[in-house]
Amino acid sequence: MADLQPHLRAAAQKTSVDNAELLQGIADLQHFADDYCELERLMQAPLVYNYPPELRIAGRVDVAAIAEAAAIQERQRLGLGDQPLLRLRSILENDVGVRVCYGSLPSAIAGMFAYGSDVGCCIMVNWKHPAERRRASLAHEYGHLFVNRYSPGIDCLEYQRRRPAKERFAEAFAMSFLMPASSIRRRVNDIVTVTEDFQIADLCRLSHMYFVSVEAMAFRLQGLRLIAKGTRDHLKESGFQVRKASEMLDLLSNRESRHRLPRRYVFLAVSAFEQGRISEGQLARFLRCDPVTTRGIVAGILTSQEVSTDGEIEFRQPVDTQRSLLTDVV
Repeated sequence: MADLQPHLRAAAQKTSVDNAELLQGIADLQHFADDYCELERLMQAPLVYNYPPELRIAGRVDVAAIAEAAAIQERQRLGLGDQPLLRLRSILENDVGVRVCYGSLPSAIAGMFAYGSDVGCCIMVNWKHPAERRRASLAHEYGHLFVNRYSPGIDCLEYQRRRPAKERFAEAFAMSFLMPASSIRRRVNDIVTVTEDFQIADLCRLSHMYFVSVEAMAFRLQGLRLIAKGTRDHLKESGFQVRKASEMLDLLSNRESRHRLPRRYVFLAVSAFEQGRISEGQLARFLRCDPVTTRGIVAGILTSQEVSTDGEIEFRQPVDTQRSLLTDVV
C-alpha cells in the first residue's frame, strides 16, 4: 500500500502550525486510505477512478485563465452544466473516484492532498471549519489533481508570501468550479434587470444559492467586474455579520453531509460485517466509533427512511443487501 506520509510530513515542516496535531492528521489520512482499500479488497469492490487529464503550467502564463478553462471543461466532462453544486462531496466521491474524509487539523490548515498509484486521490478537509469553507477547501484540493497530482501537499488558509503558480491554479479552479462565470453573470444580470440594483441582500442570497461564503462570492463578483473592487474588504472591515443577515433574509442553512467518512466507505464496512467478513470490533475500528454507536449505524443503514436528504434511495424495512436486482424482485 502506498505510503502517503513522507511527503506530507516534509510539507508539514514548512508550516508554522501545531506540528503534533498536523502529524496526527497525516497519520489519520494514511489510515483512512489503508482501511478504505482493505474494505474494497474484502468486498471485491474496487473504487472506479474517473480522473481528469493532467495539465502542465510552465512559463509566464495566465494561471487564472487556465484554471477557469479547466473548471469549465471539468464541469462539461462530468455533465454538471453551470448550476450550483450542492452535493460537491458526493460528486467527487461517486463520479470521480476521489477518497474524501473530514479530519481534525490545526485551524490554520484548510486541508491536504495526496495521490498514490494503488489508492488514487485522497483528500482530507478540516472538520473544524464551516461548511462553506470545507467545500471551498475540497474544490481547492481537487484542483491539485490537475497540476501536481504526484506532489502531496498541505494547504494553509493564508500564505505569508505570494502563492506558487500551482497553488494559484488550485484556488482559481475552486472559485470557477463552484461559481461558474456564465451562471453568475446571468443571475446578477437578472437581478439588476428587475431591481435596477444589486444590494448586499442580493450578495447574501447569491452566496447561499451557490453554497459559498459571502466573502468568496464577493471576491468572485469582483473578479468578474460585476461589483465594485474593494467590496469584500469593505464588508470585512465594517464588521458585517453574515449569520445575522442570513436570519433577516430567512436563508436556511444548506444541508451538507457531516459524516467524516464517505457513505460508500461506511456501506462497505457494514456490508462486510453483515456478511461475517469482519467482527463487530473490527467494524467499530473501521467506523472510528464505540460498539454502541456502531450498532446504531448498522441499524440506521439497514432500516432507514425511504429517501435521504441527499436524494439517495434508502429503505423503510430491513433488506437483504445481497438480493439480486437482475432477477424477479416480486
